[in-house]
Amino acid sequence: MAATYLPAFLTALVEGLTEFVPVSSTGHMILFGDLIGFVGEKAESFTVFIQLGAILAAFLIYKERFFGLIPTHTQGGFFKNLFWGQSRPTASHFIAACLPISLVGLVLYKIIKEQLFSVEVVAIGLIVGGVLMILIELLPNKRFSAEALEQISLKQAFLIGLGQCMAIWPGMSRSGSTMVTSLLVGVKHRAAADFSFIVAVPVMVAAVGYDLYKSWHLLETADAGYFALGFFTAFGVAWLSIRWFLTVLARLGLIPFGIYRILVGGLVLWLY
Repeated sequence: MAATYLPAFLTALVEGLTEFVPVSSTGHMILFGDLIGFVGEKAESFTVFIQLGAILAAFLIYKERFFGLIPTHTQGGFFKNLFWGQSRPTASHFIAACLPISLVGLVLYKIIKEQLFSVEVVAIGLIVGGVLMILIELLPNKRFSAEALEQISLKQAFLIGLGQCMAIWPGMSRSGSTMVTSLLVGVKHRAAADFSFIVAVPVMVAAVGYDLYKSWHLLETADAGYFALGFFTAFGVAWLSIRWFLTVLARLGLIPFGIYRILVGGLVLWLY
C-alpha cells in the first residue's frame, strides 16, 4: 500500500496543474498513468475522486460569484431574481452552459469510457485542440462584445455550453473547449477564463458524482490515506494553477498552450 502513495501524489500534482489550464487534465492523467503504471479500475476511481479537490479550489476562488446567485431581496419574486436578476451570471447562464454537455455526457457515457480512454485518442485530441487554439488566436479582426464576466449574454452562455461538448473527447480539454468557443462568440480572454472556471464547478460535480456512483463498489477503507493525499494535493496545486493562469492569460493568450499540446501529442504518437 505504501508504494501507492508516490504515484498517487504525482498523479494529483498533474491533475492540479492541468485541470483549469487548457491542456486537458484527463488526457495528461491518462498519459501519465500509463507512463508510471498507475492504471486499473482503482487508479481510475482515484483520478476521478481527486478532481473534487480541484473543484473545491475553483469554488473557493469564485465563491462570491456563487453566493451572488442567491437573491438578497424578494421584490419581484425569489425565482425571478434567481434566474433573471441583475447579478451576472444568473442561474439561467449556468443552466444554458451546463445543460448541453450534461445531456451529451449522460447519453454517451458508456461509449466514452469504453472507446475514448486510450493513449492514441488522447494524443490526437491534444493536437486537434492545440491547432484550434492557435487558429482562433490568429483570426483577424476579432470583436469582443463581452469583455467582462457580467457582460456575457444568455445566448453566448448557451453557445459556450455547446462548445464545451467537445470536452467529451479526452485530450480536447474542457477549459480549452470553452475558451475557444468563448473567443469565437465574442467573449474576451479573462471573461472567457472566469466563465469557464465557474461553469466547471457544477459540470465537474455532476460528472465526478456520477463516476463515483458507478465505481463506489471498488473503494475500500484502506484507500482512504492516499485518496486524501490526492484530494488535498490537487486542491492546493489547482488553487495556484488558477491564480497563475489568470495572471498570464492576457499577456500570453492561448497560442503557447496550443503549441505545447501539439508537441506533447506529437511526441506521444511518435513514441507509441
